[in-house]
Amino acid sequence: MWEVVGKVAVVAVVGRLLWSLVKGLWGTFLASVVGFNINIKKTGQWAVVTGATDGIGKAFAFELARMGFKVVLVSRTPFKLQNVAAEIKSQYGTETRIIDVDFTRTDIYDRLEKEMAGLDVGVLVNNVGMSYDHPEFFIELPDCSRKCEHLINCNILSLTEMTRIVLPGMVERRRGLVINLSSLSSTIPAPLLTVYSATKSYVQSFSESIGVECRDKGVRVQCLLPGYVVSNMSKVRRPTLMAPSPTTYVSSVFRTSGVEDHTAAYFMHKIQLYFIELAKSYLPGFVLRNIIFNQFKSFRQRAHRKKQKDAKAE
Repeated sequence: MWEVVGKVAVVAVVGRLLWSLVKGLWGTFLASVVGFNINIKKTGQWAVVTGATDGIGKAFAFELARMGFKVVLVSRTPFKLQNVAAEIKSQYGTETRIIDVDFTRTDIYDRLEKEMAGLDVGVLVNNVGMSYDHPEFFIELPDCSRKCEHLINCNILSLTEMTRIVLPGMVERRRGLVINLSSLSSTIPAPLLTVYSATKSYVQSFSESIGVECRDKGVRVQCLLPGYVVSNMSKVRRPTLMAPSPTTYVSSVFRTSGVEDHTAAYFMHKIQLYFIELAKSYLPGFVLRNIIFNQFKSFRQRAHRKKQKDAKAE
């Protein structure tokens, strides 16, 4: 009997591995080749990108401009927005609009709604987000109340309000694509990144639910779960196989749009996500939690040592 159970278990695991491999190859490489991904260029004239002056957001803005979209660039710093707009104009000659707002505030959405009124928005990229300066215990976060308020406003309220503003027009025209940036950290217990991880879990839940509501209305909603990507927020400076450049990451996203509504997009991040799901299925919960906790504690200790060293240098 136990021999039969063992064989069934092996077959189940192998079958899951093969099915995951097939799905990964299809979504990452094959679907776009045979035209199963969404024709993004037919969604509308304008694309809106939040957090458009750095990292993934800036890469989205450039790629959408390259595709022929007019681009609304939304971020906090006017000078950086003007620079990105000038670069896009120089490279692609496309029209841009800039809206300088601080997404940690709650009184910005009337202005955003007015400035985007009447635009044929085909793509909305809810990219803006913020994290901790370094992993830290919740009760030891500097200015904890204010930090949590900013994280919630920037990572949750921005996504919800921008979708509220743009989605009705997409539904009316029966075409559009909404891309929401979550994180691999939302799929695991993330002690020492507690509030950040929780906000990114909201992004997942919101995206899945609103995607079901909109699917028969011609609008697709895609939730991205990137791992490390070169950016100021991640503090990764040089691209590697595990941490691609923003341009590399964004190019992988558009190959999956319309094929995978919930995806890490980049193939190495997909492998990470697969092993996370495998660990959650087959390992006791405390094992995964302890592995992650110990890793983040080492990052925290390293950050504190650096702060102490910098303080002494001053």
